[in-house]
Amino acid sequence: MRLLTWNIQWGRGCDGRVDLARIARVARETADLDVVCLQEVAVNFPGLAGSSGEDQVQLLREAFPGYQAFYGVATDVPDGKGGRSQFGNLILSRLPVLQVFRHLLPWPADPGVPSMQRVCVEAVVETRFGPVRVMTTHLEYYSSRQRMAQIDALRTIHRQASAQARNPSQGKEADPTFAALPRGLSAILCGDFNFKPTDAEHALMTWSFGDDTPSLVDAWLACHYDELHDQTVGLHDCEWPDTSYCCDFIFLSDDLLPHLRGVRVNQDTDASDHQPVVLELTE
Repeated sequence: MRLLTWNIQWGRGCDGRVDLARIARVARETADLDVVCLQEVAVNFPGLAGSSGEDQVQLLREAFPGYQAFYGVATDVPDGKGGRSQFGNLILSRLPVLQVFRHLLPWPADPGVPSMQRVCVEAVVETRFGPVRVMTTHLEYYSSRQRMAQIDALRTIHRQASAQARNPSQGKEADPTFAALPRGLSAILCGDFNFKPTDAEHALMTWSFGDDTPSLVDAWLACHYDELHDQTVGLHDCEWPDTSYCCDFIFLSDDLLPHLRGVRVNQDTDASDHQPVVLELTE
């Protein structure tokens, strides 16, 4: 199983052009992917730099034939013309998908900084080693207070889902809305977390739950031990400060560690202001 996570900045590369075909091409060239997790995907948002208001979900769906697309909207606002402008995260999967959840994350007041609503999209995919909850998110950039609240929420989602996996619903006869589909104990949580490996937020994400909930482990550290994370922002001339660091991560529930084969960053592409990160799991 190969998974890619990438903040695509609504398809805008370092050349200022919005090009979703380029995003799809770079993703496919990076690895033969089973699951693609993308952040900052826009629908009818012409105010974004370089955008013409294209339906990026539809363009990406067309660019990945054979994949199912699951979009989670974080920002949903009027476009001024009677329609809606939307902004969020997208999961594309060529593996069978059992259930999909869209979790709006906390947005506590922090009036001193700009901020926006954030979302986590969860798709339960069938793999050769059982159902896996793939979650992708994009946490607040400007507000540490909001990031901490969002991390707490993500940990709660993981804890509740783990409990449901151990104690599944019995369903309800003749009512398909109560279908008892597997949620899965195993989890992958990926995206743009807007914190660094040395920040308190990273430590909180991987903190033990103190019960039978599988801990979340930084997949890079599990593979590379003491090696510093490859940078995922600031490598190319994309309006970032004169610094580069890692803020795009893949976390695994610790029961998946025996399946972990590798994590790597494509540092060559400048098709976005972030770099794609690829995870590989084996049976």
